[in-house]
Amino acid sequence: MKGGDFLSLNKKVAVVGGINMDIAGFPYGQLIPGDSNPGRTKLSSGGVGRNIAENVALLGNHVEMYSVVGDDIYGKSLLDETSLSGVDMTRVKVIPEASTGTYMAVLDEKMDMHVAISSMDIYGFLDRDYILKNQKEISTSEIVAFDTNLSRDNLQFAANLFKDRKLFLDTVSSEKAKIARDIIGLFHTIKPNRLEAQILTGIRIENEHDLMESAELLHGKGVTNVCISLGSDGVFFSSSNEKGIVKIPDVRIKNATGAGDAFQAGLIHGELNGMSLLESSKFASAMAAMAMDSESTINKSITIDKVLNLSKKMEVRKL
Repeated sequence: MKGGDFLSLNKKVAVVGGINMDIAGFPYGQLIPGDSNPGRTKLSSGGVGRNIAENVALLGNHVEMYSVVGDDIYGKSLLDETSLSGVDMTRVKVIPEASTGTYMAVLDEKMDMHVAISSMDIYGFLDRDYILKNQKEISTSEIVAFDTNLSRDNLQFAANLFKDRKLFLDTVSSEKAKIARDIIGLFHTIKPNRLEAQILTGIRIENEHDLMESAELLHGKGVTNVCISLGSDGVFFSSSNEKGIVKIPDVRIKNATGAGDAFQAGLIHGELNGMSLLESSKFASAMAAMAMDSESTINKSITIDKVLNLSKKMEVRKL
């Protein structure tokens, strides 16, 4: 398959969610909690919604971002850099009285996240008035992707407002997954991890039977595609006619913090281009693998051909 076979320039994606500056700390050796660890730090553009939007745009898709930033250095940098990757940032609102969202993560010696602090008070301005002001433009999108940086009330309002579109959801964290629990059936595709799926379903996930039971419950509520991240064990995927696990072959991890966002972007690209959920899950897993091969949250070298070639190496076990 040629990369161009999967390029949909006439379809639009709207992403409604977080934009923030990521600050990552990398220790030189084993991380020692409660101590000052020698290492280095790195600033990069982040935010779950923004990361998803940038990854989707790097694949050549038309993406518009809907969010808020502060009138500060971080906000200007985020707008400029994300625009350079092809995301339409013209509808992002600048809030003079607020500080741009910031996510500060400390990684361990395996380059996985040990602890993080998120400063996201600004998303109180991502409210009904803002959503209604942009309703007409968002409604023209084939896919509307949300993250749970919106408040419970605002996410419920927006999901109901655009329920005739294909809605994608990134639950962000187990705590924030609670925000979407009562309206999860409005979403076409969701990508929780084990803990987030447990929050959404009330089912403790310890084996494949639990995964299948969780997926069936979510399908029963109205979710078309369910992908549950299993960490190093891969991702479980489920639709009405496909179920299985896709596992990424061993990769050298430089930074795992952007892998989930890249995976969600891969699912969006797959849906835009008519892939089956199995194909989308392989493509999305390849996106995640490429993200982990970059010290930055986003791997700027992502291309459709690179992802397609890597997706052929994904290990698939159908259930």
